[in-house]
Parts: sequence; structure tokens; C-alpha cells
Amino acid sequence: MIHKKMDTSATSTTAGSGEVTIKGTERSIMHSSTGNREFNIFVSKPQEEPPPSGYPVIYLLDANSVFGTMVEAVRLQSRRPEKSGVVPAIIVGIGYRTNGPFSSERYYDFTLPVAATELPERPDGSPWPAHGGAENFLKFIEEDLKPEIGNRYKIDHDSQTLFGHSLGGLFALYVLYTNPYAFKNYIAGSPSLHWNKNWFHEEEGTFLSRLKQGDGDISIMLGVGEQEGTHKSGMNENARELATRLSIIESGMNVQFKEFEEEGHLSVLPPLINRALRFALHRNVPGGE
Repeated sequence: MIHKKMDTSATSTTAGSGEVTIKGTERSIMHSSTGNREFNIFVSKPQEEPPPSGYPVIYLLDANSVFGTMVEAVRLQSRRPEKSGVVPAIIVGIGYRTNGPFSSERYYDFTLPVAATELPERPDGSPWPAHGGAENFLKFIEEDLKPEIGNRYKIDHDSQTLFGHSLGGLFALYVLYTNPYAFKNYIAGSPSLHWNKNWFHEEEGTFLSRLKQGDGDISIMLGVGEQEGTHKSGMNENARELATRLSIIESGMNVQFKEFEEEGHLSVLPPLINRALRFALHRNVPGGE
């Protein structure tokens, strides 16, 4: 449960001083009911009243690095949804108690259990941090975080999106394969498929069975930066290959692959967020499909 809450929805300033915050946002500390994990939860709520169906929700991984970027993109673009394709939405960022943009804890939360001999080599040659906690992290989202958000806000349970980048993109695809109807939309940016590539091939049959047991369409977008194509991990090739395999599945899935010109692994995030917002929210625009 959430045991500490910091409301940053308003800022008081004196002449020439004052901390800058993002209007309409708040930050809370939340513990998982399993695994004894602690997370910083960032939430942005629209100023507009919710539609009859409730607000669409985007769950954002690595919130310490990209929460502000996504919140401001939604705030600006949702002013004219008929032009932008972006409607007001709740952004729920999952981050860590760090002042930096990333925490080493993400290696544990976003990755699947895998033998150390199968891990890719770390660029600086040092050992990887603890890894393999994706199953518990998904339980936290489904059993702890989603119910909390549903109790606090009027949300559209049929319009929920998961956004992850790099290892977060790997985790988004893990959720798609293990619990495909947990979200309506999946955004996997620069997914680190090289961490668990064999697992996705081995689980494809089970994934197809899960799809047949559910009802409704699912949308998946895989996005990479053009400059990532030279990375030895085969990031772009792996993502393009997976998008192709998913596209031929006859299950009502909408699959898109986008390579962003002249962008690298980190610079791809702002254009990816812009494209992801239209991809996830356009159906909520009056007249949208």
C-alpha cells in the first residue's frame, strides 16, 4: 500500500525563487505485496473532467527519466485532440528512489530469469546487477498498483497502455506474451530482446494459446532509433523480426514497427513518446477508430 504521499500539484514561489514542479502531478512511495520491493509512483491527472468511460491510462516504466517528457507532451497535445489525436490521459510512472534518471534496480524488475552464461556481455566488463524479477514486478503492477489507481481515479479499464524502453521494452513484451490482455496497448521502445531472445521463441506457442482464450483487439508498437542499427546486440533487426512474426498472427492484433531517422538509443525517446501517444490514445478521440 502507499504509505507516504507528496503532492506537487501546486508551487508557491517568492520573487526570484521557488522550485519548479509539474502542475497536476504527485509522487508516492509504494511497496509491493510480494518481493519486498519499493517504488516511486508518479501520477499525472488531467485538469479536464473525465469522460463517461473514464480516463485512459498509460503506465510508464523508468519514470525517473521520462515522466516529465510524457506528461508535458500529453498536456500540450490534448488541448486539440481533433488535430493531434491525443486526448487527456492519466500517466502513471513507475520509478525508484533515486535522484538519477535510472536505477540499477530496473535490471531485476524488467528481466526474466536466465543463466548467467546466456547474458550479453556488459559494455564495461563488470557483472550485471541482480536480474530475473519480471514475474514479481508484473504481480506488483496487476495486484497492487492497478487496483490503487482504479480506486483513486475514474479510469477506462478498456484503454490501458504499457510503455517501456530498452529493458523496459523487453518487459513490455514479456507482459504481452504472458498476460496479453493485461493492457490494450503495448509500446516497446528499443526492446532489449537480446537478453531473453530464446525465451520469446520458446513461448510463442503458449502465447498464441493465450491470445485465443481472450477477447478483444490488442495493439503493439515497436520503435527503434536508426542509429541503433549498428549495435552489436542486433536491436533493430530483433525488433523488426518480432514485429513481422506478430503481424502474421490472425488474432486481431494491430502491430506497427517504426525506425526513427537519425535517432540513437536515448535520443529516440521524445519522438517515440509522441508517436506512442497517438498510437495509444487515438481511439479515444471523438470519431477515432
